[in-house]
Amino acid sequence: MKDYGKIAVFAGGLSSEREISLQSGRAVYGALKKKNQDAEFVDVGADAGAVLASALADIVFITLHGRFGEDGTVQSILEEARTPYTGSGVGASRLALDKIASKELFLKNGLKVPSCKVIRDNAGANGACRGFETPLVIKPQREGSSMGLSIVSDRAHINTALDMAFGYGGAAIVEEYIHGRELTVGILEEKALPVVEIVTERNVYDFRAKYLDEGTKYFVPAALGADEFKRAQESALKAHRILGCRDFSRVDMRMDRDGNIYVLEVNTIPGMTERSLLPKAAMAAGISYEGLCMKLIDLAHERRGKKDGEK
Repeated sequence: MKDYGKIAVFAGGLSSEREISLQSGRAVYGALKKKNQDAEFVDVGADAGAVLASALADIVFITLHGRFGEDGTVQSILEEARTPYTGSGVGASRLALDKIASKELFLKNGLKVPSCKVIRDNAGANGACRGFETPLVIKPQREGSSMGLSIVSDRAHINTALDMAFGYGGAAIVEEYIHGRELTVGILEEKALPVVEIVTERNVYDFRAKYLDEGTKYFVPAALGADEFKRAQESALKAHRILGCRDFSRVDMRMDRDGNIYVLEVNTIPGMTERSLLPKAAMAAGISYEGLCMKLIDLAHERRGKKDGEK
């Protein structure tokens, strides 16, 4: 086995997804220790700069979800230190977390996305939402784990939903709700993993459905026709590449009743507990949880001494 040196697992962070990040980080740390790696668990808390400065590591495994960890900030710090890290670089990370910028790129490159409108001021928002049938989706511009997301069936609740979305930043997205099936596809080493279908008792796969509802079910691989399965994988891999992602990601999609695939977003640091969707898909492809973690370490190790974008 290669000597990777000291591996620091960054978890926690400053975002609304801190607790989920800690779960991901602890799972990764446990997997690395099982593989006899010199791993250290680093809880990146309020004094993030001090933690990063003191984390002398040969490789950093990033499990920081949301802002700071998934928006290119920590990647930029590690680039300056010439410390290799898992996952996408600075530019791709920023693009993927920005649902407006990424959606524009998907459209430009021929992917289907739900129609939407950007709202930057709650005043007169009901009028701005004209043209969207209910139910409609309202969510923040930059946030993960469906934080701040609402499905609005009654137009009287639009302003309340926007207030919640604005609590995560200065812009919100009002989006067409795609009736159909919830799908996600993991990408590993530039290849699409088996499609996962998510079935929830709620009408959206939001934070509660992901982490609290015991009734949420996952089907891996998804029971789709061969053509639908292939198109979902192709759309996911294309979205991953359009944003310039590398090594791994998870692409969330909806398939409507006519079989059309709509890309919702790309997660550059998806959940990494053993129960998370990317590890489930990897397992379906014959890759153990420990094998997945070591593969990501190996890919980061290959970039030792290089900055983002360097060959």
